[in-house]
Parts: sequence; structure tokens; C-alpha cells
Amino acid sequence: MPKPLAILGIPLRRVGPRRISLLLTLVGLFVLFTLLFTLPNAMPTGPSLSKSIADHKFSLPKYKDTLSSLNPFRPASHKPPEQNNSTYGGSSWYSDWNWKSPFSSSVTLDENRSLLPPLKERPPIYCYYDTTAQRDDATKEAESALLLTWRRAWWAQGFEPIILSAAEAMNNPFYDELQRLEMEPTFKKDMMRWLAWENMGGGLLSHHLLFPMAPREDPSLSFLRRGEYPGLTRWGGLENALFAGSKNTVATAIRQALQSPKRKSAKDFIAAVPDETFLIDSSYQSFAFYDSKTVEKSYKKVADEVVADRPRGLKSLNGLVNAHLQSTWQDIFSGGIAVLKPMPAHTTHMIELAFELATTIATCSDSPIPTSCPPNLPKCTPCISSPPMKISTPVHYRNTTNLYTIATVPHPYTLRMMDSLRDTIDVDWIRRETQRDEWLYSVFQELLGAEISGSARVVKFKDAVAGEFATSHTLWLTAEKDTIPHDLDWWFGFEIPRNTSGDKSEAPAPARKPKPDHNPADSPIPGADELSREPALLARAREVVKSKAERDVRVRSAVEAWNLADTEAWRFARAFLARSRVERLKWEEEESKYAGGVGIDKRKGRGGGWLRWGDDD
Repeated sequence: MPKPLAILGIPLRRVGPRRISLLLTLVGLFVLFTLLFTLPNAMPTGPSLSKSIADHKFSLPKYKDTLSSLNPFRPASHKPPEQNNSTYGGSSWYSDWNWKSPFSSSVTLDENRSLLPPLKERPPIYCYYDTTAQRDDATKEAESALLLTWRRAWWAQGFEPIILSAAEAMNNPFYDELQRLEMEPTFKKDMMRWLAWENMGGGLLSHHLLFPMAPREDPSLSFLRRGEYPGLTRWGGLENALFAGSKNTVATAIRQALQSPKRKSAKDFIAAVPDETFLIDSSYQSFAFYDSKTVEKSYKKVADEVVADRPRGLKSLNGLVNAHLQSTWQDIFSGGIAVLKPMPAHTTHMIELAFELATTIATCSDSPIPTSCPPNLPKCTPCISSPPMKISTPVHYRNTTNLYTIATVPHPYTLRMMDSLRDTIDVDWIRRETQRDEWLYSVFQELLGAEISGSARVVKFKDAVAGEFATSHTLWLTAEKDTIPHDLDWWFGFEIPRNTSGDKSEAPAPARKPKPDHNPADSPIPGADELSREPALLARAREVVKSKAERDVRVRSAVEAWNLADTEAWRFARAFLARSRVERLKWEEEESKYAGGVGIDKRKGRGGGWLRWGDDD
């Protein structure tokens, strides 16, 4: 006779059906809780994962650790405190070193708060402007515009450009001694800027006609951005245009100048101090210095205008410098500009502003001498003489050094409405007919392939937006703004052309205009009927993204939940651009209090097209 089955020594025939069901339920709960509390802590993560697999060794379960991030019963946690200046135009952010976490909410505990990298410290670079000199209003305005160009160029290279005046020099303890000494007027004026510089603690002292004209990753600019200067340094070939040093080395040099036996005859600071005072760096090819000697030698037309009518001549010099800054930028990106167009069938109108921006910055600026080159690049190919800058519309993002990328990041709702050409979308259609995170998938398919998860693509996206040197090679706008930010001049480092009519007397117009390059394989051209529907659909999508109506919020939230990675990318790009503007506006507001407010962008607050910031809504 076969032996009857038993559990814990109790024959099954003696256990009723209800008791068997209860027993199985208890066993199932025990297994569930065991997996929930022990498995996340038993598995290695990060770099230790591959090592553990290779060694076939796994850590033992830690029963006492019940605060795992995967534990749904963990205690509630407070959100990180709000940081200063961390909201603008509907965006909010939290700056943290853990900014490459795939999803910001894992740190911020707020779905609408983006996790951004900490702001990079900008080393200050100073120039001196003599506010005590008598000038007419026209000259003041022309000099202020030139100082604005100086500020904008250094800001785009990662510096904090600060204008000093006699007020800073008068705060220096050496000022009283300077007033009692007999010396040449030019030397005394030069001493005033050194006193102002030492009063600020040293760092970088620049002439206001010295401009950086090199890639952001240029070794000389990278050295200056580090803010560590071993000794008092000047650059051979630039005369008194650029100095670097600590407060102590600057103070020591000032004492030497004030006590120098050559004090009465010296014309400037360099002539008054011993030669061994300075370390001399000969690598000055990254800087363009537009002093009077250089302008007289290389740009005679501008020099004559300055002599004949100083305000008009300074305005002409400012136009020349700005044109050189733009042509240098264009030469850096010899591969052209890529206006990203993922899912290209029905997104032509969505990327229209990005394409308009690309066309504008690829067009030659008006210049008093269109065929000229910067002083540090005498063998350049002027914009007017070079082939038109190529503008392409690739589907995929390409991380190429000589290619500048302008991308339009859509909200998932906007993308779905445009791609489907549907007037309305609902939750059922989203879940049944669409794939998750399709925008990021398309953008990085060429770089990452098809098997990478959405969270990995988000990390790659964040690095492309905010990584090292990313801001000098890419610009990521959002599709829900109907205007181009007016202050992108500060992003590129030169004034973006508004009048692109060109100088037809020197070259035919086609040589001054960029030539768009459409590859049908990458970006197919939609039919006229489909193209005509896009503007209305984009306008409707922009309304829904901002809407607070119950149905719109419900559908929008469902779309965001279905496309977590695409939503994270949209919020990240939106917040990153908003924070960059907040940083500059706060700095500009503070700097407007000093040196009579020269060098400030006076276009702020004007309306219309280029002069409106879309995030102000």
C-alpha cells in the first residue's frame, strides 16, 4: 500500500480544503516578502556587478537593511530644499553632482523639478574703463557697445567679464601714495587699472580691445579658466593687453613700480618694473588685440574713420570685431550646422525656428571690411570669400567636433500630435498605438544602437546638453516656444545678424548666404497637404502642454507616464536653457551698478521676434 502524502507529518487526507488554501497563501506571502527585502540588497550593482559575476561570488542577504530604494514601505522623505534662483518661466531645477541620474525625481522627489549639474565657476576677467574722462553722449554709447562685445565674447568662453573703474582704484591702499608721486600721465592712468585690479584680488586683467578667438577647448583658454596662475604672467606680442596673477604677486609688482627709479620717465607699467617681474607666455594665437597700432596697420579704413569721427569709427570697429568673432566661429565648425530632425515625416514646422537660427548664424555679418581677417589669424578665409556654410537636417545626433548641432526637443504630447497628424489624442490610443520614448530612440540610434534602454539614452542626452564643452557644440531648444531667445548672442559670443542683406558691392549675394543641404534619405520632404496641417497642430499642442483643463492634464499626464525618458529629456533641456539665462541676468543686474552701467545689453525689455524670451510665458 503506497505511503500517503504529508506536510509537516500531517497526512493530507486529514487537512481540509480551506486549510490547504490558507497554508499556500502563507507560503506565497513568505516568498514574496523574502524576495522584496533581501534580493535588492543581495545583488551587487554598478562596477562591482561585473567583478562579482566573474568571480561567481554574491554577497549574502542583509535582512536588517529595510530602507532600500526599492522598498515600497520605506519612510517618507523630505524633498531637497529649494536653491536660490532655481525657478524661471515655469521651469524649476535642483543643482547636484548626481545630475546624470536617469530620472531627476529619484533625487528631487518632484516630477516637475529637473536635476542639473552644478554651475561651473566662472573665473573673473577684468578690464578698466576710465569713468572720469569727459566724453560726449555719442562716444559713451559707442564705447559701451564695444565693451558689451568684449563682455559677450568672454562670457561665451566661460569667464565672468567685469568692468572696473576709478572707484575700485580709490579703494586701494596704494592710491594715496600714487597721488603724491610725480609721473607721466599715461603711466598714472595705467597704474590706476593695476590698483583697481589688485583691489579685486588679482586674477585676469584684460584690455577692453582684447578678444578670445579660438575654440572653447583651446589650451590657452582652458588654462585661463582653471584660475590658477603660478606667477605674474603677461603674453609676449600682446604688450599690456593681458595679465594673470594672484593678489600677492600683483601687490608686489605695484610696490616695485611705485619705487622704481624709472618712475618719472616710464610711459606704462611694464616699462617701470624690472624684466624679471613677469613670466612671459608666447602662446598668444588664441587672442585678437585691436589696439591702435594693429588697426592702423591692418584696418586702415576703420582707423581713418576713428580719426575723422570717433563715435562712428568706434561703431565701425565694433562691427569689424563682431564679424571676426562670427567668422572664427564658422571656421571652427567647418562641417556646418546640423538641425536635428528625428521622426522627420511631419516635424518640418516644429524645427522651423531652429532652422531659421541656423540660417542666420551661418550668414555673414555686415562688416566695414568684409575681406579682412582677425589679427591672430591673418591667413583665414573671410566669410564673404568662403563657400556657404552647410546646413543639414539629420535624423540622428552625431557627436562630431567640427559639426554644430541645433536641436528642437518636443514634449511627448507635441511629438505625438505632430507625428500622427491627429487633431486630438486620447489615453487608449497612446497606450495601444505608440511606442515608448521614440524621440530619444531616434536621436541616439546611430550612436547607441537599438538595444539600449530609455534610461541609458537619457544619460547620453544629458551629457550632450550639459557635458564638458557641450554648450559650445550644441544648443537644445524646446518646441513649445514660438520665438527664438533674444539673448543667444551671449551663448555664441557674437551678435547674431539681424540684417542679412549683405554687401553686394564686394561679392555676390549667394556667396554670403548659407546653402541648406536636404538629404531625402535622412529627412524626407512631406507633401503639401500634410505640411499645411502642421502649423495648426503645433499651435494646438503648445496650448495643451500649458493647459490646466482637466482633460488636457489627464491626457498629458498619461503621455508623460508612457514616455518617461522623453519627458525627462524635455524638462532637462528646458530647465538647462532657463538656468543659463537666469545666471546671466542676475550677473548683469549686479554689474549694472558699477562703472556707470557701461557694457550692458540695452535691448532688454524690448518686444518683438528676436527680442522676446519664450520662457517668459
